Amino acid sequence: MTRIVCAGLATRDTIWRVPVHPGEDARVVATEMQEAGGGPAATAAVAVARLGGAASFIGAVGDDAAGAFVREGLAREGVDISALAVVPGATTAQSTILVGPSGARAIVHHPGTAQVGGAEMPTDAGWLHVDHVGYGLLEQVTTSARVSVDGGNPVSGLDVGGVTLYAPTEEMLRVEFGDAQGALDAGAEIVVVTRGAAGSAASTPDGVVAAPGVPCDELVSTLGAGDVFHGALLTWLARGEPLAAALRAANTAASLSCRALDGRAAIPTGDELEQRLA
Repeated sequence: MTRIVCAGLATRDTIWRVPVHPGEDARVVATEMQEAGGGPAATAAVAVARLGGAASFIGAVGDDAAGAFVREGLAREGVDISALAVVPGATTAQSTILVGPSGARAIVHHPGTAQVGGAEMPTDAGWLHVDHVGYGLLEQVTTSARVSVDGGNPVSGLDVGGVTLYAPTEEMLRVEFGDAQGALDAGAEIVVVTRGAAGSAASTPDGVVAAPGVPCDELVSTLGAGDVFHGALLTWLARGEPLAAALRAANTAASLSCRALDGRAAIPTGDELEQRLA
């Protein structure tokens, strides 16, 4: 089984369901509260593991309660955390998320002080997936694994030359390269653009493959849906599935993940996703 290594941010999230997003000096009463693990790369790793793939996570947490929470959550999901460093005296990244009635969210993030450092890559790694925090690791490790970059957040010093898969949102693609062709011209082999409810599209030198969005009939929150998309996409590609099938599977997994307040509880298992795709 091809291993997918995800590197970057892991957080402890506190999520509040609110009737309306508060304005300045306003007060709202939350109707629900939940704590869960978060972070783009970490949630992608959980998606890989939940779908039956081999997942490892590279990152850093502090030796605080939030760090223990993050580690326990990843390990419970079956993610290999042997390269998740615990930094003495450092604080773990945390986020507070407000989820409104439409499922849209507002995020307050504190990055903490635990920094991602160098790590040994597993010898069976077929993919290395990095987010905006893990991107710097590409200069510190030597690997033959194919590289995937989560472009949903601004990436400092972004260079997609030699990147197998560049996966931005539509907004970030416009900011960084203008369009998919611009990213291909800059060196990316595949550019997969996420479009929220409108689905996704993959551009390669051979053309464009598009997959429509999959409606979520039980929508609660969109938190983490993009991260789940990336994990499912890589899982399908690692299995040798065609790009069109991988996009469809990723869109479906992301939609199903929106059934819960947090970004992980409703990630489907491999069997559930296969049934939805049948």
